[in-house]
Amino acid sequence: MTESRRTDEPEIHKGLAGVYADTTAVSKVDPASNSLLYRGYPVQDLADTQPFEAVAHLLWHGELPTDAELETLRASERAHRDLGDDVRTAIDLLPTDAHPMDDVRTALSVIGARETAGVDLLALADAGTTAEHAVRLFAELPAVVAYTQRRRHGQEPVAPRDDLDHAANTLWMTFGTKPDETVVDAFNRSMILYAEHSFNASTFTARVVASTLSDVHSAVVAAVGALKGPLHGGANEAVMHAFTEIGSADRAEAWLDEALAAKRKVMGFGHRVYKHGDSRVPTMKAALDDLVEHFDRQDLGDLYAALESAFVERKGIYPNLDYPAGPAYHLMGFDTETFTPLFVAARVTGWTAHIAEQQAANSLIRPLSSYVGHERRDVPRT
Repeated sequence: MTESRRTDEPEIHKGLAGVYADTTAVSKVDPASNSLLYRGYPVQDLADTQPFEAVAHLLWHGELPTDAELETLRASERAHRDLGDDVRTAIDLLPTDAHPMDDVRTALSVIGARETAGVDLLALADAGTTAEHAVRLFAELPAVVAYTQRRRHGQEPVAPRDDLDHAANTLWMTFGTKPDETVVDAFNRSMILYAEHSFNASTFTARVVASTLSDVHSAVVAAVGALKGPLHGGANEAVMHAFTEIGSADRAEAWLDEALAAKRKVMGFGHRVYKHGDSRVPTMKAALDDLVEHFDRQDLGDLYAALESAFVERKGIYPNLDYPAGPAYHLMGFDTETFTPLFVAARVTGWTAHIAEQQAANSLIRPLSSYVGHERRDVPRT
């Protein structure tokens, strides 16, 4: 017979599982359609029809932009794409074998110090200031990612181009060549699909920091720290590492059997929220298929299919967004370690939308804990 919990003991929800911490109007997973909705719009429909700039505006302001609003946002974003020597100098102080997320975290700290110097902290929680900083971070983070990859290959930075949209310019700054439309479309879709996902670990971290009335940059740096953890971000990297380890489709089943026997965690499958498959996967898989055809890499497509089939057959668990995104970024030419910084460059739109929402109806986030240590005791006297 199990002992029942005492009535005076609090019920503990480890990891805050099942706890509703606040309300949000930014996004939700619709149970009826198993679809992720941004401000009510299915994300797959947004990815099929919208540029990333329009989705950023939607997340920040609640509605898709008019043509005039989109042009205004694009003009502001293009005006802030260049990093500045101070940020590059700070990144250059880091070892080239440090994880690129360390570069991102450091760059954001420098950007934040520059943008908030001499400004009273309470003024930084103003809605207009938050909106301005959100656009600037949206513009600057692709340059951080591009510079991070290029310096690891001993390459000079590439200046942004005002005639390219957000997605195309990110690819241009990273690789120094004007990208093909197939690649731009796939990259744009991936950014939209990664942009937002309600109260995930990094978003909640950003909201906790924002609830203290700290500045936007500090909240985003904290979110980057949360996303760096392999239980939250990094799965797209892990997928590509697994593909490299497997090598070819004919080895997928044997590799998986060995991995499961060794109780290794196979990343890219399952999701804490989606119980019937991640609704973002078909859109990203279609983009991956386009890239496989564009680059004539059916070998990678076959490996993807073989591992997916074997895993679903053995575990009954389906892929999440990271599974097609990893090989897609690989085909585009991004270093595997740069995949999570790309996640940051997308998710900063969702983070800043939540920071603004937190500031608009703020309450300091300060949960309770149930103490299980020693009761009061006396310090020994000699």
